[in-house]
Amino acid sequence: MVKSEMIQTIPIETFLESIHGYDLIIDARSPHEYDESHIPLAQNFYALSDEEHHRVGTTYKQISPFEARVQGASFVCLNAARHIHAIYPTFTPNSKIAIYCARGGMRSSSLGTILSDIGYRIDRVIGGYKSYRTFVTGYLEDLPPLNFITLGGNTGCGKSDLLNELDNVIDLEKMANHYGSVFGDVNGAQPTQKEFQNRLMHAFLSINRTQSAFVEAESKRIGKIMLPAPLYKQMETGFRIEITAPLEQRVERIMRMYDTMDEPFFMERMERISPYISRDDKTSAIAAFQNGDLPRVSEILLTQYYDKVYKVTIKPDMSIHNDDPLKTLDILRGIQDEQQR
Repeated sequence: MVKSEMIQTIPIETFLESIHGYDLIIDARSPHEYDESHIPLAQNFYALSDEEHHRVGTTYKQISPFEARVQGASFVCLNAARHIHAIYPTFTPNSKIAIYCARGGMRSSSLGTILSDIGYRIDRVIGGYKSYRTFVTGYLEDLPPLNFITLGGNTGCGKSDLLNELDNVIDLEKMANHYGSVFGDVNGAQPTQKEFQNRLMHAFLSINRTQSAFVEAESKRIGKIMLPAPLYKQMETGFRIEITAPLEQRVERIMRMYDTMDEPFFMERMERISPYISRDDKTSAIAAFQNGDLPRVSEILLTQYYDKVYKVTIKPDMSIHNDDPLKTLDILRGIQDEQQR
């Protein structure tokens, strides 16, 4: 570990071990780089904006490295002047701050030096985001073993609601921002594959390995997101519980999803499922949606589409009828406690 008075460089392993101890984690890359994927909890105080980053790169290639450094330094100073007013007084000199850029080079060094010179204690990550991504991909390729309790069952049986109330959970759909069905992206865009991998690794790092972890049964793909093969294998070999529920309760749950859909989204998704639903049922569902009859929409799609398309391929170890979620939660917690002994 190389130290100066107020700034020190640390390897990615040291950073990750103490990540929750930082008051502020600064991503000094451009906004575009940050939006594509970043370290969870990091905030984007860029050394160079998207346009500035492009201009400096062009200067480096077409004129000279020295001219690029001069140009970049002037941009960094102007951006730092704005960032300082956002960082202080929210973060005081006693705050613990980490900073990284793409490869641990000029951007994090320049911005970090300015912050350290005015009195902040800065940890700069060696290798930057590239070293972080190398760690993430290596971790997910050689995933530590974890005993899973895998919740399966048809759409609307309350699996997601149960996961929200349980402890020691890997919530893949929440991380992927997708419900795992053709209507699954109703809440907006999914993260990039890299961003999902980042979230997944941190979820694993924070899990309690002394007890089983709950996860929902998923296919190998959640929307556009691919699950790592080692994770999928662990889920498949976990203790599998099939969750069932009365149709009226399933309708109530699925209505929450359709209540947020606009008509163009709904119609486009109905076209996608046309090969898997009869023409009469499709027509009835569309008419019910246009009339605002969401209970009828939900019932048609549950019974005539979801239940027919999504078949259980692995025999469950046990089944729980989730007509009383509080009772179901007690049973699941009991199973988790039993497996810990």
